[in-house]
Amino acid sequence: MRLIGMLDSPYVRRVAVSMKLMGIPFDHEPISVFRDFEQFAEVNPVVKAPTLFTDDGVVLVDSTLILEYLQRLAPAERRLTPTDLHQHARAQRILGLALAACDKTVQIVYEHNLRPPEIQFQPWLDRVWRQLRAAYRLLEDETERNGAWRFGEKPLLADITAAVTWRFTSHMLKDGVAADEHPRLARLSERAEELPEFLSCPLE
Repeated sequence: MRLIGMLDSPYVRRVAVSMKLMGIPFDHEPISVFRDFEQFAEVNPVVKAPTLFTDDGVVLVDSTLILEYLQRLAPAERRLTPTDLHQHARAQRILGLALAACDKTVQIVYEHNLRPPEIQFQPWLDRVWRQLRAAYRLLEDETERNGAWRFGEKPLLADITAAVTWRFTSHMLKDGVAADEHPRLARLSERAEELPEFLSCPLE
């Protein structure tokens, strides 16, 4: 399998880390949707990261859809979602909050980095910041106090996505979210970043 995209994208990174935790081998091709737009377009005309080429030659896009497919390939003991219905709902809530925080971080970064200052719309930015902070406040409440994994002895997709997103926001918006206001998330991120699967897929 081929995973296309840069690891500074939280969407690419969460797929890469998850594949390693599930034991699914893949080749990573770090092609940027910005610097290498035309090269990426040759691989996938939509130019969306992550892009995954399956062993059957099917081209998949969108990290959530990619991960849904990959979990069907993984052995049952290495899948990354709870089997219990109640636990699955809790995991889906955490995933939703983490992906919302991720999306809002990307919107803020794009507004600051891609749009000229004179045409940036501050009321919209204020609204996105409000959404970002709300998502992290709620995500903090869903995170274990001691930094443990939420659903057992190993990290599942909810843990992976929360940790990847927190690291991404902390890196891109250094003054945007404070670790001392989100101590559970900060501890979860620290623990996750020490795992070999995370270390082998560095953000920077």
